Formats: sequence, structure tokens, C-alpha cells
Amino acid sequence: MKHTEIAQSHARYEELSRHIEVLLHASETPLTDSQLKKHLSLSKQELETALVILQQRLSHGVLRLNNTASGYRLQIDNQYSPLIQQVFPQRLESLSQALLETLSVIAYKQPVTRSDIEQIRGVTLSSNILRQLFDKGWIKEDGYKDTIGHPALLHTTDEFLDAFGLASLDELPELPAFSEVSPR
Repeated sequence: MKHTEIAQSHARYEELSRHIEVLLHASETPLTDSQLKKHLSLSKQELETALVILQQRLSHGVLRLNNTASGYRLQIDNQYSPLIQQVFPQRLESLSQALLETLSVIAYKQPVTRSDIEQIRGVTLSSNILRQLFDKGWIKEDGYKDTIGHPALLHTTDEFLDAFGLASLDELPELPAFSEVSPR
């Protein structure tokens, strides 16, 4: 390939990466590979190349390209979280210990029933906790356990993955190994 052809090809991908960035800024929700390919009339290879160039360009700024379960989105680099929380404290959402424990059980052990969660946590599960998780769109009922009463099976959603910046459950951190704790 001649030098001018290489330069033209790079300029084209640079422009495509800027178009992707514009669409991600303008979109209220993450955009998938197929949406980006459709909106910009790109092949899979063209999209992948433009995304690499976008990531490289963003690496010199404060935004990061994040691929979540629902698609690509731009977000502020985590190193700036303390500044954002200091200036905009209302954005800091406090999640209760009970809510986080319940969500963790669902995320790591899904599908689970309410009874399973209570057994793992060792306490009765408040309906308010489940309602908060349903209201946030972080969990859903999907199926029923084949047992007495046919309790609903709880699963996490793509909104849960998006909220925590994950593309899949495989990206959840590993659980630490807990040794048996005996009462004193």
C-alpha cells in the first residue's frame, strides 16, 4: 500500500471513530455493535478498527469507551470519582448493606429464590430490598423452581451489568475464599 493510501485509510478510520464518539455522546443508552454498524454503514472489521482508534484517542483524556452488556458507552475514568462525589454529592447513591448482600447473592448464585437468599444471608429478606432491586431494573423473575410453591427464580439484568460497568457476569470479581469461622 502506498503512503498516501495508508494516510487516507487512517484518516477515514479517524473520522469513523469521531462519528462513533458523537453517537455515543448523543445516545441516552449504550449502542450495540449492530446499531453502530447499521447507523454508520460499517462492516464488522471497519467497526472494530474505528473502535480501537477511538479507544486510543480517548486514552489521552478523561473519558473511556466501556463495552457493557447493553453495548458501548462513554464514561468518565474512575480516577475522577472522588472529584465528582465531592462536587456533586447528590449523585452518590448509597446502597444499604442488605441490598448489596442480596444483589451479590443473586449475581453470584443465580438463578436463586427468595428462600435461597434468606438461607445464604441467614436473615429474612425484606420485600423492600427486592422492590428496590426490581425498581432499579437490576433483577428480574425468570422461571420458577420445580418445588413446593413454585417460587420465582431471580436473575440479574443487563441494566445491573450496565450500572456496574460489566459486559457479562464473567467480569464479576472472584469471591474471596472464606475459611470456616467458629464461634468463640
